[in-house]
Amino acid sequence: MSSNSTTLLVKQAQILLPDRAFLEGYVRINGQIKEVASSIVPNETDRVIDATCLTLLPVVIDPQVHFREPGLEHKEDLSTASLACARGGVTSFLEMPNTKSLTCKQAALDNKIERAASKSLVNPAAEAMWD
Repeated sequence: MSSNSTTLLVKQAQILLPDRAFLEGYVRINGQIKEVASSIVPNETDRVIDATCLTLLPVVIDPQVHFREPGLEHKEDLSTASLACARGGVTSFLEMPNTKSLTCKQAALDNKIERAASKSLVNPAAEAMWD
């Protein structure tokens, strides 16, 4: 986003800070977090979201996870792995092809994506290793 594009101003949220303290306040975002304060005066170009009674948390996209489904569900499945993601603030993941059998054909990739869509608590994606 350029500096003259519309920014997002989230107001009156409970904001989790890096030191694990909460601040009731405002966050201005324009491609990245630009400002966090107990009060921010909106600009003309701000799109304002009232977050009263809501909590604003940082999130992570994990581009390389090694879950165990299919083939090793006795160790971990997509439900338990995605639950761990959600608990840790990971909202999206890219699952790598290290299962039994390897995800190296389109049908296996489609199967993995279908499984994730029905079991995952966060946004799933998968990668294949082609023969």
